Formats: sequence, structure tokens, C-alpha cells
Amino acid sequence: MGHDGVMAAFTKRGTPAAIAAEAAGLNDLARAAWAGGAPVVRLLSHSSPRGSRLDTALLSPASPSASAAEEFARRLAVTHAHCPEGSRVFGQAPAGLVHGGRTGDGVMGTAPLPLVAPDSRPRSFGEFYAEDRLLAYLSAARANGSIDEDGARVLHRLADRLREGAFDAPQPALVHTDAALLHGDLWSGNLYWATRESAARGAVGAAEREAEGRRTGEGGCVAVLIDPASQGGHAESDLAQLTVFGAPFTDRIYAAYDEASPLADGWRERVGLHRLHILIVHAALFGGAYGRQTVREASAYA
Repeated sequence: MGHDGVMAAFTKRGTPAAIAAEAAGLNDLARAAWAGGAPVVRLLSHSSPRGSRLDTALLSPASPSASAAEEFARRLAVTHAHCPEGSRVFGQAPAGLVHGGRTGDGVMGTAPLPLVAPDSRPRSFGEFYAEDRLLAYLSAARANGSIDEDGARVLHRLADRLREGAFDAPQPALVHTDAALLHGDLWSGNLYWATRESAARGAVGAAEREAEGRRTGEGGCVAVLIDPASQGGHAESDLAQLTVFGAPFTDRIYAAYDEASPLADGWRERVGLHRLHILIVHAALFGGAYGRQTVREASAYA
């Protein structure tokens, strides 16, 4: 908080579509945080659809801790299960992107993110993941040379297996809808380890953690969600994305999550599968070794 009582802000600029999508995702995740879900950075203002600016609360960094990671995992399980409407389909857009029963694409980084309206035809996880989270990015990765013809064949074989249901698995135990509410781009950089004091001011759902710290005299930190690409998807995808660039304490996160909302049998064997979306997006945007890594991981499932 500034000396004038105004909350300090972090400002992001982007296309109107990207700003609208992020704002809508922050609002959906904030509703889940109010209901006990994972803390999410507070949205202060945004200027879409015609503008291109988004302001969120400025957080102060803290060193990650195992206890904060476990608390985050337990609350992420609540976020994934949050659905006051009673239904969510794979690929469902955040509420703020749906107008007149229609929605446009979201944005992940600078890549388009195919999304659907809540009343869209329900699809299986495999059909959704094959079409909208893998093959949707293959043309761009082929064009920049990061995935060659042989690699494309691997991905098409995997897509066929996905459509056949080879990797469909139940959601974690707390999730009672087809799709979970995802952060959607949960690599390590989008999980911000904040001081409890700054999170209490600048993150929805974190005030009680700061109050607990005052009672116990404990310092520590709070893990806060930032920069979402929110969507309906499989909860295992959020967890797997944390492993792509090495978020701290991922073993503790998985263990605490599994205790709070037991994961379906075989989840360890599916981690690589659920990493593929973020990998192929990187291949499409940045090329290079990301394409080879995508094909290498896809080969294990094709």
C-alpha cells in the first residue's frame, strides 16, 4: 500500500484479447479463492475490450517453503472443484469471455487458446486435448521447423489414441464436473511466492494466512496464482505444468493435493502427457529445442 493509501500496482500491457482473457480468468479464480481455493493476485483494473492495460496488485517476493507449497496444493484442489453452476465442459471459457452464448479464443502467452461456451457439446478429455491443446499448435511448430514430418506423425498417432479414450481418467475426488477450473498456464513463473503481509493486501483469499502468521509469530510466505489462461480442463494438467520448468516442492505439492483430493490411479504415468500442451505452445511460439522435447515426451504415449 502506498503512502496515500492506494495499492501499488503491477501493470501489464497486451492486445485487447489477451487483457480481456486474463481479466476474466483472474475473476473466475478469485471467486474460487473466496470459497477457499488457492489465493490469486487481486485484479485492480483493466481497460479491455478497446484498451490494452491490466493492473494487478504488486506483491513482495518471499522464499518458497514446503509448508506454503502444501497449503497451496490443498487450496488448489478446492479451486479445481469450484463450480457454482454445477457443470463445466472441457475447454470452457471464463465467464467474462462469454457473451450471448458465444466466446472467442483465449490467449496463452501470445498464442491463441481455443475456448468454448458453457453450453457447447460436451467432449471427452481425449477429444478435447487432441484437437484443442495439441494439434491446434502443430502447424505453427511445423512452420518454424521445430517439429519435422516424423515428429508430426508422432503427434497424430498420439491424437488418435487420445480420441479413442486411451488416456481418459477421472478427475480428482473433489471435482464433480466433467472439467475442472484450471489456472491453465501453471508453469513455475506463474506461481508467485509472496510475503504473507503483501499477499494479505494483494491476493484474494490470502488474508487468513497473514492472520495465522500474526497469531503464531511465523513469517513465511503464501503461494499466489498470477497470469492465468483459465479454462475448463483436467486438474492433472495444472499439476503437471508445475514440473515443466521445475517449480519448488512439486513432490510436496502432489502429495498434499492427493491427500486433499485423491488423484485417479495411474496419475504418475500421465504427468508427461499433461505437460505436452505447455510444451507444444512453446514449440509453436519459440521453436528450437521445445519441438524436440514435445516429440520426445509425446513418443512415450503414441
